[in-house]
This record gives sequence, C-alpha cells and structure tokens, in this order.
Amino acid sequence: MSPRVAALRRSPVLWLGSYGLSLLGGGIMAAVLPLLVLVRTGDVLAAGVLATVTMTASALTGLVSGLLVDRVDRRRVTVVADVLGAASVAALPVVDVLWGLDMTALLVLGVLGAVARVPAMTAQEVLLPALVRLGDGRPGRLDRLVAIRENVANVLLLAGPAIGGLLVALAGPSSAVLLVTASTTLLAALGTALLDPRAGAVAAPVRTAAGGAVRRAVGDLVASWVFLAGNRLVLGATLVSAVLVAVVAALQTTLMPAYFAGEGLPALAGLTLSALAAGGLAGSALYAALVGRVRRRTWFVLGMAGFGTGFALVGSLASPWVVLGAAALVGFTNAPVGAVLGVLTIEATPDALRGRVLGAQNTLLLAAPALTTAPVAALASSAGLGAAGVALAAAAAGTALVALCVPAFRHLDTPDPDHEGDDHGPARPDLRPRHAADA
Repeated sequence: MSPRVAALRRSPVLWLGSYGLSLLGGGIMAAVLPLLVLVRTGDVLAAGVLATVTMTASALTGLVSGLLVDRVDRRRVTVVADVLGAASVAALPVVDVLWGLDMTALLVLGVLGAVARVPAMTAQEVLLPALVRLGDGRPGRLDRLVAIRENVANVLLLAGPAIGGLLVALAGPSSAVLLVTASTTLLAALGTALLDPRAGAVAAPVRTAAGGAVRRAVGDLVASWVFLAGNRLVLGATLVSAVLVAVVAALQTTLMPAYFAGEGLPALAGLTLSALAAGGLAGSALYAALVGRVRRRTWFVLGMAGFGTGFALVGSLASPWVVLGAAALVGFTNAPVGAVLGVLTIEATPDALRGRVLGAQNTLLLAAPALTTAPVAALASSAGLGAAGVALAAAAAGTALVALCVPAFRHLDTPDPDHEGDDHGPARPDLRPRHAADA
C-alpha cells in the first residue's frame, strides 16, 4: 500500500465524510418518514406512535450497544450496522410495491432501522479518537476535530430535512424517496470500511465478572455504569448534556410551535431549529479556529452563561424576533460547550470502556427529552405558555449555575487527578504519534 493511500485511510477527513453521509441520510429520513406515515394512514396519532416506538427502541438498544462496541472491531460494527440500517430503509419502497405499506410494516422496519443506528453511532464516535491516536497527535487536534464534527452536524441539521423536503416537493411523499437515505447510509458504510483497520481494534477487555457469557456481559455493563457514576467529570458532562438536550427538545417540539402559532406566525416556528443550528455552526467554527488559544474552562464559562441567558430571553416570550435571536444565542454558546464536554469524556474514559460509556450516555441523551416535553406541554396547557417558558428558563439557568460551581468543571485543561491511573486504566488516552515500528 502506498504511503499516500495509507495516510488517507487513517485521515479523519474520511471519517468525517462517512459521519456526514450518515447524518444526511438521517436528516432526510426525519423529514420524509412522518409525511409518508400521514399520507398512508391519514392519522396524526400514527406519526406520533411511530416516533415514540422508534425512540424507545433506540434508547433500549443504547443500553447494550456499547457492550458490542467494546467487544467487536469498532469499524466492523459501524459498517455492518450501517448496511443493516440501509437495508431496513430500502425495504420500505420494496414492501410498498409488493404489498403496500401499512402501520405494521412501518413500525417493524422503523424499529429495525432505529436499532441498527445506535451501535453504528456509538462505534463511529469511538473511531475518531483512535484515528487521532494513529495520526500525528498534535496538541489540540482532538478538540479541533470534535469541533469540526459539531460543525458538520449543525450544517446537516439544516441541510438534511431541507433536502428531504425538496425531494418530497419534486417526487411527492413516495416511499421511493427513501432510497436516497439508503444510498447515503451505504456510502457511509463504504467510507468507514476504507478506514485504517487499526482504528477499529478493540483493547484487551477488563474482566469484571467470572462465570458464563451472560454473567460476564451483565458485569461488563455494570462496570461501565459504575465508571460513569463514579467519575465526576464524565458524570457531570453526561448530566449537563442531558439537560441541554431535554430543554432544547422541549423548546423545539412544544414551546416554539405553540408560541408562534399563537402570534399568528406559524411559519417562524421552523426557523427556531434553523436559528439553533446556525448559531451552533458559528459557535463550533469559532471554537475550532481558537483551539489552543482559549482555555476550555473559559469556553465552558462563556457557554454556560450564554445558555442560561439565552433561555431566559426565550422564556420571556418578549417578541418573536427576541425569541429567534435568543435561540441563535443558545445554539452559539451550546456548541463550544458540547465540544468541550465531548473531548473531556473521550479523554477521561479508557478505551476498553469507551464504547459502553458512550452507549450509556447515548441512552440517557435519547431518553432525556421524555422528561421535559410532556411536562412542559402539560404546564403550557394548564398555566399558559408564559409559565412553561419560565420553567424552561429556570431549568436552563439552574443547570448553568450548578455546572459553573461544581468542582468537577473547575479544571478542564488538565486530567482529573482523582481518576488518573485507577483500576480502569489511564484517564487520558495515549494520543502520542506511534513510531514506524508500531505501524
């Protein structure tokens, strides 16, 4: 293999391309599938049932996906899961042609796709620090790549649903449109398959339990949750991220649609997501440009302060344009915080546990919106939108204040001395460049 090809296979650029294609397919799917359900069933409740069932399946899969990622080659897991996900999506138009799509087929194939996406997502996240380790290991490289990853996610958060809407406008709400999603997911699998095989290698497992396979599996899962609960930095990052996801989900799905509809401006409700994504795009781009020049603690303080301020303005419901501007502020300040917390979790988690810990985190993040959307909707219905806005603002501001005060987030530019070198392994992965002999 030529040196140029070898360098390309361990380049994070190839990983970012695969990651982006996977997100693009998911964004198109998110726009097309609800419309397809509504057209085929004529029932608004059916779309809600499908979303709830697939979200539940994703959260339950997250409980065990990390165990798979920590035992099987991560690159292979990503490729196989993406292929299975693409097959479940491609099966929708096939079933439609042969038998016609009904709610049963939509539920079965939707759940299969949701189950396949979770291990793919977890394994893909674990591949990035491995590629950094195989590369030149320059200081700040992981921070910069995580920020670029957030940038890609924010761009595709806007582009994916927009492309899905355009395809529906051109071809109608046909199941054939989903072949585009299947194609992008297959291309993502191909991109991952081209990565350096060493990036997917699994570290020697840490044996946590004796006995049969089931007992060892349960012991390994328990070990990841014990690590997550016992490492103050990882636990803090997980809880803060879960609150951020939960309050933003309630903002997008409940508060903003009701507010703008009440103002007679329903078209502006969709702009909330655009404002959040555009703000996040600017924030992550700024973070990537200033990696190494601004301390992580500074980013964290500014991000938490901006997040609390942004939600205070959103909760005020002062005017539509104030709310949209505040949503952009939330996205702008949340993006660097998300990048910092992502890097801290990677650095603090040993490679042998990383898949399970990220799987546990993904489970909590997928379940977090369920804790806010229904209560906020109930509060808005009983006490009015103003009360719901104040509740969200209080949750965001309270989280920001607690996060700024807890000891775990005071020293973010150095390893956590409480856990460095413990029984789980080093707190920070070895990001030094490997010698030629190691290759």
